[in-house]
Amino acid sequence: MKVTGFTFIRNAIKFDYPIVEAIKSILPICDNFVVAVGNSQDETLALIKSIAPDKIKIVETVWDDSLREGGRVLAEETDKALAAVDEDSDWCFYIQGDEVVHEQYLPTIKAAMAKWNDDEAVDGLLLKYLHFYGSYDYVGVSIAWYNHEIRVVKNNRKVYSYKDAQGFRKNKDEKLTVVPIDAFVYHYGWVKEPTAMQRKQETFNKLWHDDEWMSKNVRSAEQFDYSSNVNALEKFGGTHPAVMKERIANKNWQFDYDISFNKLPFKLRLKNFVQSKIGYNLSYENYIIKK
Repeated sequence: MKVTGFTFIRNAIKFDYPIVEAIKSILPICDNFVVAVGNSQDETLALIKSIAPDKIKIVETVWDDSLREGGRVLAEETDKALAAVDEDSDWCFYIQGDEVVHEQYLPTIKAAMAKWNDDEAVDGLLLKYLHFYGSYDYVGVSIAWYNHEIRVVKNNRKVYSYKDAQGFRKNKDEKLTVVPIDAFVYHYGWVKEPTAMQRKQETFNKLWHDDEWMSKNVRSAEQFDYSSNVNALEKFGGTHPAVMKERIANKNWQFDYDISFNKLPFKLRLKNFVQSKIGYNLSYENYIIKK
């Protein structure tokens, strides 16, 4: 059974992405790895080359910055990496530049790959999510955060990245049939030094919106104000992936939040109640669970 990891990245240093940690977190169970490195304004290409030259294949790309609707360029860059996966690979393990997998989950993921490798009814594996916010000590608990996503897919040339690269589909807009597994992806996209986070907000939102929307919804500032965007958080009581140890030790900003001040809009409170009390999942699902 051959496993290839894949991802895309641009301006990793400028926007403080933990891309090295992301790749290293799943590299132990990957036979090789494909990284689509976009045209950057920093030393991202050299950074990726320094990780594991014996395992990593780099595809240099140019982003189409004219695509400013729905984050479509992110899916295109994902597809460039996916297309470069070796034909003899059985599984493709996707990780984004701000996602890290704890080493404790690697055996579970590898075992699931082995179990479902020969089952043609299974297109991929569905992983759980923890979304960190503000610092490495808090996670989002609102239903507004997606709680599952496909991150492992069979090496099927009919599979493609969907919409803004959050998930995958196959053929002509057909949802993948997946198996949920007890393994988490740690999402650190909302944990950055506040200056880098502000730069990301002012740049990254351009992949979804035009200049008019940007001027109305993304204010210019020196630093991102984490406290103004909080709705519901809880303290994280677990451990972080070992590859994140140095990054966490070097954190140079402070974010503290009193969870007693959690406030959710009525619509989200209702969804949270229905999901927790009745057990009915109201979240959007871009997949089909194998029966």
